[in-house]
Amino acid sequence: MSRIGKKAVTIPSGVTAEINGQAVKVKGPKGELSFVLNDLVLASKDESGSIKVDPIDQSKNARAAWGMSRTMIGNLMKGVTEGFQKRLEITGVGYRAAVQGKNLQLALGYSHDVLYPIPVDVAITCPKPTEIVLAGIDPQRVGQVAAEIRDFRPPEPYKGKGVKYAGESIVRKEGKKK
Repeated sequence: MSRIGKKAVTIPSGVTAEINGQAVKVKGPKGELSFVLNDLVLASKDESGSIKVDPIDQSKNARAAWGMSRTMIGNLMKGVTEGFQKRLEITGVGYRAAVQGKNLQLALGYSHDVLYPIPVDVAITCPKPTEIVLAGIDPQRVGQVAAEIRDFRPPEPYKGKGVKYAGESIVRKEGKKK
């Protein structure tokens, strides 16, 4: 039994949710999101103002999709009310970031600056030259954009220079011995 799947997803005030077959559409103050459920689970709205997800049978695949589907619907609710945020930190001498128009300009030790076009559905700000804050309503898109920016210069294990997630610990290696 999925302990996560058993819990109903409450619909916050100011949010409208529609269920059409396997499609769940949620509208809130920050925007609109939708998700298509797996065929192995069924979603239904109950009279208490929440969405309940149930597996169609007790097969292993249906139970596996049950908790994931409930979490995805919960992420839709959180996205349209609060939104999602990721922080990136830049470590290294001369490494910095700045938002210029519709591009994120990154100086990461290359012979040229890296220009990353800012997607429409993700907001990027740089409160400090060594910090990047990404915000959006879709957790997958925010995470994908953060991963793409991190891929320009992932943190290296000897000095820890590069772009890392805030709170990420870099396993450091010892240098050469003489």
